[in-house]
Amino acid sequence: MERGTDRDAPLSRTAASATPTGPTGAGRIPLAVVVVDRDGLVSHWSRGARRLFGTVKEEAIGRPVADLLPVSGAFPDRGDPGPYGAYDAYDGLGPDLEASLDGQLSYPAAGRARLTVPGRDRADVLWWAYPLVGPGSGRLLVLAADAGALARDDPAAPAAERIAPGFALHTDFPGADQLARRLPEILPSMSVGESARIVAQVLELGYPVLEFSQNDRVPVTPDWGVPRRDERRARRETAARAAAAGRPLPPRLPDDGGRPVDGDHLAEAQDAEDLEYAAVRERLEFLNEISGRIGTSLDLARTIVEVSRAVVPRFTDVAGTYLREQVVAGEGFPDGVPDTTTMWHRVALEHTDEPGRWDDVVPVGEAMPFPAHTPFFQCMTTGEPVLVPCITEEMGHAIASQFEKRDIRPLITGRSMLVVPLKARNVVLGFMILLRHPERPVFNDMDRATGAELAARAGLVLDNARMYTYQENVAETLQDSMLPHIPAHMTGCDIATRYLPGTLLGRVGGDWFDAVKLPGARTALVVGDVMGHGLNSAAMMGQLRTAVQTMAALDLPPSQLLRNLDDLAQRLGDAYLATCLYAVYDPVAGDLHLANAGHIPPVLVRADDGRSELLDLPTGAPIGVGGVPFEAVRVPVRPGDRLVMCTDGLVEMRGEDIGVGLATLCASAAHPAASMDAACDTIIRTLGARGGRKDDVALLMARLNGVAGDQVAVWRLDLDPSEAGRARAAVREQLHTWGLSALAPTAELLVGELAANALRHARAHPVELRLVRGDTLLCEVEDDSHELPTLLNAGPTDEAGRGLRVVGALAREWGTSRTATGKTVWCELTLPRH
Repeated sequence: MERGTDRDAPLSRTAASATPTGPTGAGRIPLAVVVVDRDGLVSHWSRGARRLFGTVKEEAIGRPVADLLPVSGAFPDRGDPGPYGAYDAYDGLGPDLEASLDGQLSYPAAGRARLTVPGRDRADVLWWAYPLVGPGSGRLLVLAADAGALARDDPAAPAAERIAPGFALHTDFPGADQLARRLPEILPSMSVGESARIVAQVLELGYPVLEFSQNDRVPVTPDWGVPRRDERRARRETAARAAAAGRPLPPRLPDDGGRPVDGDHLAEAQDAEDLEYAAVRERLEFLNEISGRIGTSLDLARTIVEVSRAVVPRFTDVAGTYLREQVVAGEGFPDGVPDTTTMWHRVALEHTDEPGRWDDVVPVGEAMPFPAHTPFFQCMTTGEPVLVPCITEEMGHAIASQFEKRDIRPLITGRSMLVVPLKARNVVLGFMILLRHPERPVFNDMDRATGAELAARAGLVLDNARMYTYQENVAETLQDSMLPHIPAHMTGCDIATRYLPGTLLGRVGGDWFDAVKLPGARTALVVGDVMGHGLNSAAMMGQLRTAVQTMAALDLPPSQLLRNLDDLAQRLGDAYLATCLYAVYDPVAGDLHLANAGHIPPVLVRADDGRSELLDLPTGAPIGVGGVPFEAVRVPVRPGDRLVMCTDGLVEMRGEDIGVGLATLCASAAHPAASMDAACDTIIRTLGARGGRKDDVALLMARLNGVAGDQVAVWRLDLDPSEAGRARAAVREQLHTWGLSALAPTAELLVGELAANALRHARAHPVELRLVRGDTLLCEVEDDSHELPTLLNAGPTDEAGRGLRVVGALAREWGTSRTATGKTVWCELTLPRH
């Protein structure tokens, strides 16, 4: 039970007999409301309790109730009859209340006693105690009132009249429905569902009343929103005098015919307005509370569950939620009205029936269309709620016919049904089927309006979640399309990568990584970071990454590549700023050739001793600044060394020096791991544990395996056309040594063509031929001519122009690249499987 706004209630007198007697002018007597939890501690203490018992709320909450409401004691004074007759007076509320507090009584108890109140005389107290059952924390509801206030408010009452608290059926009094509706206002502020549960128990156990010696019973009624009797009497008298004098009546209400009404009818209309206002207020409170419970996140699945659980059991007993197929998938969908082919997915089902009763008959996740004659189709096509006060056997049979081999008639027949559309921006996203047990009141027009408003709010929340899911899918697709799919193994190295989207601005950003295959069995490793976040940064990243790939394929030196990239960024616009780290790994030479443009340095983990270090590189300015030179350095490496490159989103944390993050990166990179993927996960987990990350992260790790010296063969060919034959013979012999004789015929032919072409165009220096056995068989021919060979369309009588076409037809790949002294023409052959 929630501790909410304190409310006081009066004791007002409505005679059960035709001629009321006793304190008819009792007006309002403040009612104390106390709630005791299951540990015997006070969980609610109203303002009336503060006035009656003399203890403020702050001191009462959480204290044992026995300290505040004495429940036992002697009977020292039986001689004082009190203002309404003799009774057994004692200091304490009596054994019945004591038994109630101890949980011994399962029925309500009431009594009257004198209590010693601090700072005042003894208080003459009337009390009622209700044991509470159910899921709430409250165990006992205690109501109490000052009996002496009745005498003070009604001096004309007979002195010998006896008054005692009791219980009665609320239906014994005029306006029984009003009493039942207003009973929640006596209780402390709580949720609508919990209030309904407590009210049901109070009405079942007996309504609190006052019993007078003249056989007159007065129900306890709330003060809030109920006009005082003297106020209603005054309105009637004023209206009657005005009518008798011929003066205009005070503000009045028209009856159904629009005619003025007299004072009595005016009071009755006012009471009816009060009841209607209370009902409207209850609906608004329900809708406001529901609005606060749904849409707590933009996760579509969670939002669906929140919407379904929000209405059960307070508004309905069964709630089934159906959404269009595209909404569930987080996609867009065509405009227009759904039809009989539209597929609806049952995404949630909440009910108060015994567990499992609905699961087999209408399982969550099922997709189905709905025929045109059903209330569901009417709801989804009109976009308006459909109310069925009671599902007849005929309608139950029609609905059940849609479920093959499953009879749902026992679940729906005889129940009241309300179908409400889930709409947003004039588009029907889905609908909810609400069912009430036959024991509950059927859905009415007010329920229809409430359900429509609830569905409108739920539809907007669902659409927000759908749009967020859709945009997130688009962003992830965009990001995935911009990031390369790098093979786990390239010549001489193993590679593992990770990308973590940022937590802001659409989960897309400007971080990227790449690995580019270069001539000579080398690999270019790249990590970059465009300044900023969002789609603009992602678009810039795509342009710069494409430019890096293109220039890397031209085999530009690292410093020259960054220089060209900087020039390109300046031509694209002033907003193009990025950092970039570019490294070329040569597995044959066993070194790294690196250049840096404002990026954080890489980490090199040595294989021999497991030591990790940040490579000391010339930092350089970010790409796009312009006018700053870039320097490259060579770092020798050994087989098994690991290179770790990442963006600053991994190591930076707000309020912390970046050096702390770099040190953590070094330590985590050196941690032993069973695989490259496990090593990446260790780094991500270690640095992610610090929390606070909002930027996206790109991580690339390369294990530098190298190529053994006995897997490389090199020959120098003199500038003599006959050297082409020697090249073919040398290749044949080397392949036999490597156990690759099966490749010899093809390799001889390709090497002969490349060597002959190089010998023809070489100028002064010998031609170099190299074979590298790695993942493929690489054949390279280098000469000192800067003219790159091109494919030609050789005619039937042409003697030249067919060599490169033969190479292209027989080789797995082939290409050319410029070198400092000339060019290299290369081709690859796939190694045979053993």
